[in-house]
Amino acid sequence: MVEQNNLYRNSPNAGMAEFQEKLRLQHENSMLTELEKLLTTAKPSEAEISRKDFEGFKKLFHRFLQEKGPSVDWAKIQRPPEGSIQPYEKIKLKGLPADVASSLNKLAVVKLNGGLGTSMGCKGPKSLISVRNENTFLDLTVQQIEHLNKSYNADVPLVLMNSFNTDEDTKKILQKYTHHRVKIHTFNQSRYPRINKESLLPVATTMGLTGENEEAWYPPGHGDIYTSFYNSGLLDKLIAEGKEYIFVSNIDNLGATVDLHILNHLMSQPSDKRCEFVMEVTDKTRADVKGGTLTQFDGKLRLLEIAQVPKAHVDEFKSVTKFKIFNTNNLWISLPAIKRLHEKNAMDMEIIVNPKTLDGGLNVIQLETAVGAAMKSFDNALGINVPRSRFLPVKTSSDLLLVMSNLYSMNAGSLTMSPKREFPTTPHVKLGSSFTKVRDFLKRFESIPDMLELDHLTVSGDVTFGKQVTLKGTVIIIANHGDRIDIPAGAMLENKIVSGNLRILDH
Repeated sequence: MVEQNNLYRNSPNAGMAEFQEKLRLQHENSMLTELEKLLTTAKPSEAEISRKDFEGFKKLFHRFLQEKGPSVDWAKIQRPPEGSIQPYEKIKLKGLPADVASSLNKLAVVKLNGGLGTSMGCKGPKSLISVRNENTFLDLTVQQIEHLNKSYNADVPLVLMNSFNTDEDTKKILQKYTHHRVKIHTFNQSRYPRINKESLLPVATTMGLTGENEEAWYPPGHGDIYTSFYNSGLLDKLIAEGKEYIFVSNIDNLGATVDLHILNHLMSQPSDKRCEFVMEVTDKTRADVKGGTLTQFDGKLRLLEIAQVPKAHVDEFKSVTKFKIFNTNNLWISLPAIKRLHEKNAMDMEIIVNPKTLDGGLNVIQLETAVGAAMKSFDNALGINVPRSRFLPVKTSSDLLLVMSNLYSMNAGSLTMSPKREFPTTPHVKLGSSFTKVRDFLKRFESIPDMLELDHLTVSGDVTFGKQVTLKGTVIIIANHGDRIDIPAGAMLENKIVSGNLRILDH
């Protein structure tokens, strides 16, 4: 998060305040003029959608100019009160009703599918990367929901929130699921203009997405789900079909499957005390200290992200003792509540100011929001402390190695920790830069090692693995610059450090 323009800092001088107000208006008017110019370049088929997108952007930009930087009032932040975060075990004790199908028929599953696979060296949508036995994230999602629909004779649809980066490629691939027992809908996130950090004007010259405008646009974070879902008409369509809740999660979180116990908890509440928003949280480990956490603020349960924390309190925020849980971004949200809040313009989400540098060196900012930040706007919001197994994100090739290995077994698109592993915790894996791209990663493993008894793996430099390698305990493999290490087929490494140069030559 960047500090907002210093021109907008508070000043004791009344004349200064007046000057700042004039500047604010000047920036806002200049922005509105530029947006109108951009709209004149839109294709007729896209003009209406672009205009709706810009309406949302204008509101966000107006708030950005008004606000005084990222910090929350730290003194008002309190731990969540007893009962506001329920342990999953307590919810599970209720058991399941005889008629699970009637609850499932009131649910739709929404996957956030706006991201590209660029951080893992892949072109196109991240959801189309193969993660297990040639199955992509999207394949696994479809298999999970189809299995639910068949098992319970239910009708749970899958909804994909695409972005302009992923929509075309995703729609092409959807044809392969036409004979699966799951209805698939898509809608698009908004498309917002990146803002020049100095002039606070859009960097785009036209509504085009190619050439000099290729880097001029961005999807504004998953907090945009409420507006774009509403604008697409899909929200009303699902409500008309009798759907009451959506289960929202990132498509790269392989642990985010439909949980029947949480669904039953939502459906069994009295109608006047209906919980409109559930956030699944899980216990922090050292790896999660930057994750958003739940706090009590002004009497409401509220998501607190690291970007909102005053610098002086960042260490306190990261503390595992004060803030013990973090947000998995698995959310259960009431559809009628989204409709009501959107129509009243009452969805309150903090602005995340995301600084970027474009390829040409230009500094820009993106105004974004997070889906979980709206929690405080919903009635009877609740946190549920779920097992770590519901948070299995694949962000890097290190994560990919874990989910491809024998640590997990797969059934109907769902991954579960192998019963053969004695410790329920996941090993800590750190693969070096030679493994970053999926293509390079796959070349370096003739087969994925046996990792059932692994605690920690660090690999750095030019390292390859032969077939049927077994890794146990703590294994550190470091090839120095210019050296190469080939771990031979069938090798068993237990609590070993391998360094230097180890080349196995075929005879």
